[in-house]
Amino acid sequence: MPQRSKTHTLSTLKLVSGQERVVIESVTPQVDGGLYPIKRVIGEKVVVQADIFTDGNDYIMAYLLFRRKSEKDWRRVSMRYLENDRWEGIFWIEKEEDYCYTLEGWVDLFKTWQKVLLKKFEADEDIDQEMLAGIEYLEKLIYRKKDENAQKIQKFIKKLKELKKNPEAVRWAINEELLSLVRQYPDEKSLINYRRVLPVQVDRPKALFSTWYEFFPRSFGFNGTHGTFKDCVGLLPEIARMGFDVIYLPPIHPIGYTNRKGKNNSKTALKEDPGSPWAVGSESGGHLAVHPQLGTINDFVQFIQNAKSFGIEIAMDLPFQCSLDHPYVREHPEWFKWRSNGTIQYAENPPFRYKDIVAFNFSSDKWPALWSELKNIVVFWIKKGVKIFRVDSPHTMPFVFWKWLIAEVRRDYPDAIFLAATFTRPRVMQQLAKLGFSQSYTHFNWRTTKWELAQYLTELTQTPMKEYFRPNFWPNTHDVLPFHLQHGGRPAFIIRLALAATLSSNYGIYGPPFELGVSAAFEGKEEYYNSEKYEIKHWEWNQSGNLKDLIAHINLLRRQNPALQMPWNVRFCDVDNVNLLSYYKATEDLANILFMVVNLDPFHPQSGWVKVPLNKLGINFEQPYRMLDLITNEEYMWQGEWNYVELNPHVFPVHILKVQRM
Repeated sequence: MPQRSKTHTLSTLKLVSGQERVVIESVTPQVDGGLYPIKRVIGEKVVVQADIFTDGNDYIMAYLLFRRKSEKDWRRVSMRYLENDRWEGIFWIEKEEDYCYTLEGWVDLFKTWQKVLLKKFEADEDIDQEMLAGIEYLEKLIYRKKDENAQKIQKFIKKLKELKKNPEAVRWAINEELLSLVRQYPDEKSLINYRRVLPVQVDRPKALFSTWYEFFPRSFGFNGTHGTFKDCVGLLPEIARMGFDVIYLPPIHPIGYTNRKGKNNSKTALKEDPGSPWAVGSESGGHLAVHPQLGTINDFVQFIQNAKSFGIEIAMDLPFQCSLDHPYVREHPEWFKWRSNGTIQYAENPPFRYKDIVAFNFSSDKWPALWSELKNIVVFWIKKGVKIFRVDSPHTMPFVFWKWLIAEVRRDYPDAIFLAATFTRPRVMQQLAKLGFSQSYTHFNWRTTKWELAQYLTELTQTPMKEYFRPNFWPNTHDVLPFHLQHGGRPAFIIRLALAATLSSNYGIYGPPFELGVSAAFEGKEEYYNSEKYEIKHWEWNQSGNLKDLIAHINLLRRQNPALQMPWNVRFCDVDNVNLLSYYKATEDLANILFMVVNLDPFHPQSGWVKVPLNKLGINFEQPYRMLDLITNEEYMWQGEWNYVELNPHVFPVHILKVQRM
């Protein structure tokens, strides 16, 4: 019979440890196995769960370990057992700094001994040997230890020896204080660390809760002139009154002349046509300059300071593209793509070609210099006071570039916020969020039915996406005028405003077109007719029928009600009408509960019975409860789960009800 190779056996045994008995798996939250960070803001908690178990019937102990990026030592939190080998631990984000976390577990030999001892004692079996084994374990545990815990354990050992066979010894042996003391010295032989350290990207609170207003500064000049930053200072009180805390400005840089677009995206521009702000760069400068007709960099810095005095931050557009007149084209031709005939390649998004714009070649041989310069652009404006960037079409640039850029910027400026402004494919949008974008555009504009909205919001807020993808809902943008706003009249604008403001904690509007109900579009397209992207407007901001007061009131409700300041708590309710959408949002302690019912039909009154989940809201089935409409200030007394609602879109298509338990 052939002999087993001892050498082979020993070599394989070196690869394992016979004392590693604990398994840690199915850890949540984590993004792609810890490849990307989950996201939190200061004051949020991280609830970590995992399957943790061992062979046999021994008890185990599990700990959640966490620390800030700048810390060396781990902080440890005991995890609690849930069921079916599932454990849970919680830690809170206390500082604006990235965190990381991991898990550890070990066989809890002493608790196992306590349980065996108690069972034998209750079965009236002899426990002498068990008691001696426990005392021996404790003595070995504190051997040569001099700390306070060891001294306390020594007192227990002394007591157990004194009591010997006395039944009182069992009470001392299974003492919870003793167990707690012993757990300060985990069994290092069986201790297992989770194989990964999981990252947490910590942003400031505005990444989670913000209210955006976009406008074109050039359209707010006096007496028909080109607007300036100084002119726009006069807009700040009204924008603040409407409740916005972020002003997003389209690109403020010089605009190219070559192949400039005319009105309605015409290929031929007249002399007076201002061009598209996204065609960045002229003889006046590029991404580090401001358009001369807007003012100076100092004027812009002063505008930032003036906005700050109203509690408003300025968000800049970050268009990483150039006009043909940009200094980069002349000074760094190697940063662009050139055809074999010697002409530069225009920006394209087939079937569209943008002859007024050229794109960077992020993979050119000189990519390190290009990337470094683009980072310098961001840092330049941060030093001028800008901390929020709306990134134009990031999906057209390499993922690896965004991963590098955002990490580089956040290393020195952790309070920087990046919004991914793209409506591209879901997987691409998700990948951008994973790479570090603090907020993301969504497909909200194309979710209009009851089923579509409920399904989409559930995906955003109740699946693993919630750990890294923070939605920012926009009912309209300078690029998109949805069909429902083109044809639904004033009720449609109110419906979409209410949905955006109550479903998402981050939302924004492009004004003044939104509050003025502008709906003129190209036939069959979701584009504004006479788009402000290609011409200077002169808005009658206070014209009759505007929505400014309603917007101000809804934004006030967002600030007053913590339940609206996060997206993850939305839950949808049953209603027996396909045109009525019902949902609620509540704080974790149920101190603030809002119940929304929205008529999705902008043309006809709709009615139905809605189901209130009383058990989830802490409401007694037998008692009535008050529903206060925060828009009309009307009160309704409801009782039981099912209650009747009717909404006329020509009166008001939405209920925003505050639940008041009696």
